[in-house]
Formats: sequence, C-alpha cells, structure tokens
Amino acid sequence: MSPRKRSSPSAEVSLDFPREWIEFADPADAAHMIRADLTWLCSRWTCIFGRGCQGVIEGRGDDGCCSHGAFFTDKDDERRVRGFAEQLSAEDWQLRGLALRRKKDARLNVVERDSVADEQNRKRTRTVDGACIFLNRPGFAGGIGCALHALALRTGRHPLETKPEVCWQLPVRRAQEWVDRPDGTRVLVSTVTEFDRRGWGEGGHDLHWYCTSSPDAQVGHEPLYLSYAAELTELIGRRAYEQLAEICAKRLASGLVAIHPALTAHERSSH
Repeated sequence: MSPRKRSSPSAEVSLDFPREWIEFADPADAAHMIRADLTWLCSRWTCIFGRGCQGVIEGRGDDGCCSHGAFFTDKDDERRVRGFAEQLSAEDWQLRGLALRRKKDARLNVVERDSVADEQNRKRTRTVDGACIFLNRPGFAGGIGCALHALALRTGRHPLETKPEVCWQLPVRRAQEWVDRPDGTRVLVSTVTEFDRRGWGEGGHDLHWYCTSSPDAQVGHEPLYLSYAAELTELIGRRAYEQLAEICAKRLASGLVAIHPALTAHERSSH
C-alpha cells in the first residue's frame, strides 16, 4: 500500500523565530553542560511518513527523507548497520537481492562513497533508483519504509540500535563544543536543537519539503522531549535527560513563551 499524500500541504514556517533555551549542568558530569532548545523539544513534532509526508525530493513522497541515503558518522556506525543488514531476509528487505551482489571483500553491497561539503569520499548507504537501498518501496509485501527500522520493531529493539546514527537522530541536532571559561576551567557544551533545513548546509535550500518547518508534522500525541526520550537519552546521557524532561514539564506547565510557529499554525488551522 502506498503512503497517503496531501494534495495541498501547509506552507512551511520561516526558519527565523524566537526560541527559548535552557542551560544546565549534567548531574552525572560537572564538566558537561547541556544547552537545550525548549521551543523545539516542547513542540508536537512527529514523523508523518505515510501520513502526509511530501518527501525531500519533489514527486518522491514515498521516499520520505531517505532519497539521498544516510551518511555514516564513523566506522563503528557503518559496522553496526552492516551487522544488522545481515539479519534481514528477503521477506523483510525488498532490495536484499541487489545487496547480495557482493564486492571483493565479501560483504553485502550496501555502502558507497560520496562527497559532502568539504569531506571527500565519505561513506553512506548505497542508493538504488533514487533512494536508500534499505527503503522498501510501495507494493512490497513486507511493508513500505526502512527495513532496518522494521527489523528493530520486529525484534523488540529500539530503531536507534539498528539504523544509521543520522537517521535515528533526526530531527534532533546535537552539536558539541569544548568551551574555556574565564576562570580557567573547561566544559563540554552539548547543544540540542531542531535539525532544520539549515542543518543540511547549502543543500537544505534544495529540499522540496521539510517536516520540521511544516505545521502538518505538529500532530504528535505528546511533546517531542517525551516521544524522543530514548534518542535524547542516547545523545546526552540518562541523568541529563531526566533533568531536561523535568525542566520541559515545568516550562509547559507554567506556559512556554516562545512556541514553535509550526505548532501555532497547526493549532490555528485545526480550530
């Protein structure tokens, strides 16, 4: 069955708007500071693949954000994904037959090299017919969508265990920087925010549609900081996440000042 598409998606909101931020020390590590975007984490964003997702390439809504494949963060990321790919059967993975055409190293043919920004020959998941090799297309008996995501759900895992890091982190962006303080101490600052179009660099301008700016994706049953609890915990640590969740809950209870405009637009159109 093919994902449903909206014939007239809502207009995306501007990327420039007021945001609320919070900074706090990681309870588990005094040398680790968290800088969190409450406007994004308290929004109601949720993935709408198959429920109105327009895709990042025009006319390819069934691809979602999988059109360009996934760039690996490091060798461990690639090794982990390769390992889970070996567990997929033809019933689970539509393009497994293509991947079995192995290279000289006898591994599944699921990785290719490409250039991104100023990084040459960076590795990513192989693309086939304009989309990631792990993407099951409409009409596949095993179901559409990411075969690695489905593997996680089928085996009682969380998708962050089986998918490339960039895939499970989206649409949250974590940036880390060592900061030297005036008193001579040094701390690692982890900034957690929205992975918007600008997160893709210059290529972000060319995306046909992007969900974080769309009111159509602000339909989650709970705030993002709750629906993405596992991902956020993986990114900043358990105790830091617990502190973040407490802060978000209190902020929502007292009234968020800078609400995400995509959420505001969705609520306005729903009334």
